[in-house]
Amino acid sequence: MRMGRALMALVVASVLAAGALAPAASARPAPGSPSPTPTPTPSPSPSSSASASSASASYERAIPPLTDDRGRALTLRGWNVEDKANRGEDALSAITERHFRDLRAGGFNFARLLVFWDDLEPRRGQYSARYLRKIERILDWARKHRVHVLIDAHQDVFGPAFGHRGIPEWATRTDGLPFTPNPDDWFSEYFQPAVQRAFTHLYEDPDLQRAQAAMWQVLAERFGRHPAVIGYDLINEPMGELREGEDLATAARRIEAEHLTPMYNRLARAVRAEDRSTWIFVEPTPIVGEGVPTGLGRIKDSRTVYAPHFYNTAMEAGADYDPDAGWIEAYEAAVTAYPARHRMPVVVGEWGPLNNALPNMGRFYREAVASLNRYSSGWAGYVWCYGGGYCAVDERGRFRTNKERTATPYAPAVAGTVRSDTYDAGTRTYRLAYRAAVRPGVTELSLPPSSRGWRVSVTGPARVLGDGVRGGWPVVVAWPGSEVVVTVREAGPYGRTDHP
Repeated sequence: MRMGRALMALVVASVLAAGALAPAASARPAPGSPSPTPTPTPSPSPSSSASASSASASYERAIPPLTDDRGRALTLRGWNVEDKANRGEDALSAITERHFRDLRAGGFNFARLLVFWDDLEPRRGQYSARYLRKIERILDWARKHRVHVLIDAHQDVFGPAFGHRGIPEWATRTDGLPFTPNPDDWFSEYFQPAVQRAFTHLYEDPDLQRAQAAMWQVLAERFGRHPAVIGYDLINEPMGELREGEDLATAARRIEAEHLTPMYNRLARAVRAEDRSTWIFVEPTPIVGEGVPTGLGRIKDSRTVYAPHFYNTAMEAGADYDPDAGWIEAYEAAVTAYPARHRMPVVVGEWGPLNNALPNMGRFYREAVASLNRYSSGWAGYVWCYGGGYCAVDERGRFRTNKERTATPYAPAVAGTVRSDTYDAGTRTYRLAYRAAVRPGVTELSLPPSSRGWRVSVTGPARVLGDGVRGGWPVVVAWPGSEVVVTVREAGPYGRTDHP
């Protein structure tokens, strides 16, 4: 979801003026402490560009990696894949095999697939076999092209009762409260009384709780064993009902604590009745995008991923990136506190501005990717489609301005303990240091297409197998328990390793 049209900008600006959206406390342990559990301390001013990097070592120790069934540390890099326009018989028809073939060819290994409850269960208790088959066909394409898929139960402004997609009309209860559409600022519709009351009923009404859990059990039973599926995102960008006189930041933390936490625990139990091992992804409200610490409580499931989104209100309203505003630093400090405290991996489910060609956007992409890579096990940009607007690529499949900066070398799977994992955008150099697992395993590399070519070197008792010179997926095999350093550099035009 894209937050930040004009009205939303005014709402958040008023909260900022009141001091409610101050940068969150960052999670950092006391100096010399042997424990990886962080001790929250006040974060630096958002104007300090070093605030995030100075705390990075501490929360990196506290936030565990996402792992596969072989215990390898995973990194997911990819994009959202969606079809919001088509419904019913035509649902998901805009998604083709090309999406996954092109993702893989570009060096990406991850897709966040948007599915809609209103398509899955258009009438209460009647699930669409046709829709399930279409989801399965998409997952088969993903498997063919070796792309991990996160199934996202998406909603925008609750659902079709308000002219959007998500929760079915039969599950929408408004108590007769008013709703006035605002197509010029659709995000502001979340603050309409009818929409807010509908969220309250979804969270509190026992029959709707059971219906939502049953919907997830249908998905988990059908797709839990599909090799492409890596996780379930239980609800996209949940919102809720503000109380009179309550500022937005306070309301968000209350909704997360009182409504989202019990909902996630309830849905996790439902999923686990059908699927014991697939990762479960949970989101805070979108308000975390302004550097607000979440109010989410403990999710009682050992395979849970924290999945916030990364959008800035001013940029979503059309502004250029302001490097001096400290937004990325404030967001990083706030968003890492919760997963560090609860020992949860992080995967950012959506990010990326609409106006990606503005003067400072090159710097934004460089700094945003560096920040995301410091604390997360991956991310999905918004959105992999062929055209304008938010689309990652044009009709011919070429990256749109600055979005090529998301395609960098990385290690999709590391068979061992990662010591450091860095990418220098200036020199186009990637460096991975890790201690190989005692149990033999394969570390995978992803090198995006390059006309200059890549040079891969390794130190330690290890070998690189496979051709990644022009971009590809080589692997590293190391002696068990050894220390290994892999370095990837983009070659110069005459075979040199130079970088203008």
